[in-house]
Parts: sequence; C-alpha cells; structure tokens
Amino acid sequence: LGSPKFVLAPMVEGSDLPYRELTRRYGAQLTYAPMLNSGRFAADPKYRAREFTTSREDKPLFVQFCANDPVVLLQAAKYVEWQCDAVDINFGCPQNIAKRGHYGAFLQDEWHTVHSLVSVLAQNLVVPVTAKIRVFNDVQRTVEYARMIEAAGASVLAVHGRTREMRGVNPGMADWSQIRAVKESVSIPVIANGNILSYADIATCLEATKADAVMSAEAILWDPRLFSDPVLPLWTARMFHLSGSYRKIAVDLAAEYL
Repeated sequence: LGSPKFVLAPMVEGSDLPYRELTRRYGAQLTYAPMLNSGRFAADPKYRAREFTTSREDKPLFVQFCANDPVVLLQAAKYVEWQCDAVDINFGCPQNIAKRGHYGAFLQDEWHTVHSLVSVLAQNLVVPVTAKIRVFNDVQRTVEYARMIEAAGASVLAVHGRTREMRGVNPGMADWSQIRAVKESVSIPVIANGNILSYADIATCLEATKADAVMSAEAILWDPRLFSDPVLPLWTARMFHLSGSYRKIAVDLAAEYL
C-alpha cells in the first residue's frame, strides 16, 4: 500500500472503476469504490455484479460498505476481501437515506454497534478494516469515538471535519482542528476530509491537521486532475460556466473517462 497522500473519496455514482482509473492517471494514490449496501451485496448476485467492478490495475483500492449488522457486513465483505486492499465501513453519511437505512453517521450514538461492526471484520478478514467518520460538536467526544474505533481494530481512519448536521448545498467549513485532535490521539494513519477545493489546499490541510493524507470528493468530481496541480484547474462541473481552453479540457477529460 505504501504511504499514499492523495485519496479519491468513496462516492456513489462517482468513484466507479473508470473514474478511479482516470484519477489515478492524474495523481490519485489511493481510491475508494462507491459505497455498497452490505445487505444487498450479501444477498443479491446481480447487485454485486452491477455495483462492484475492479481490475488488476485498480490498486490500491478500499471497498466501502454501509451496515448496521455485523453478521451481514462480514458476509458482504467476504465477497471482496481478495479483490481489495482494505474494507471500509461508512460511519459518515449524513443523508436522509442513511437515516432511513440506519447506517452511516446515524450510528454515531450507538458505539456498541460501531465497535461490533469494526471488530468482526478486523477478526475475520485477510485485509485490514478501515472506517470513515464525521466529527461531533464536542471535540473530546470525537476523540473518544476515534479511539474506540481504533481499539475495535480499525487500521486507518478517514475523518470528515463536519458534523452529521452539516450537509446540503451550504454545509459550512470542515473543522480541521478536530481532525488534528484525532490525529494526535490515535496511533493509526488518519486521512483528512473536507475543504479540499484546490491543489493548494492539500499542503495547507496537511500542515493544519498533521494528517497522513487528504481525501477529496466534490472538487475531484469537478476536475479529476486535482492531485496533479493542473495549470488550468476546473473550478466547477457546470459546462456553461466554462469557456475557451477550460471547455476543451473538460470535454477532453469527459472523453477520456468514457
């Protein structure tokens, strides 16, 4: 696995195999597959075939599941453990679908469940288990939560510096000080997530958080070249905002993806 610093976030309908391949060409050093529903993945062969694809070159790769049942999660993870470098658990999704499905950030207050989900994978997979979380309003609670997940067996922790309530079109700024507090309190690698909008933000984030790596989601969807420090970065995914050289870059990247 090495020590990757540039990480493509798990994104439903975003971080599929072609997009992972595209971002790797432009500097991504670790990629996550889109979040998979553990219940459906464990039970439905058609869902598995449709929603998860990989290749020999698709390395290093973390495969993320949402879950609330350790037994079902393990069943799902067993299908991919030989095709990835780690299995990740989503404890960070704040969307209504996660609330309805009782997973993601809506498990934040159920520490016994969170611990069980992490530990069952850590004890039964041939690859490491990792986790992606959001912060609490209280930094001490965030730190205790992170320590609990580490103690349960997590080998890497991705920390999104926003709370469960910070979502939607204007979510507010991620709190890098909380990510730093986690980094200073655990012994496993920490990936910082939040506020990475340009290549210049990477160094600023690493300095502020002391994290081992940075993760990008929305901005790297705007421009898959984000991690290569592009001379003409794409600041938006809306084509009608682009003109001249920027439009050509966007069209060329779309063709490369396809």
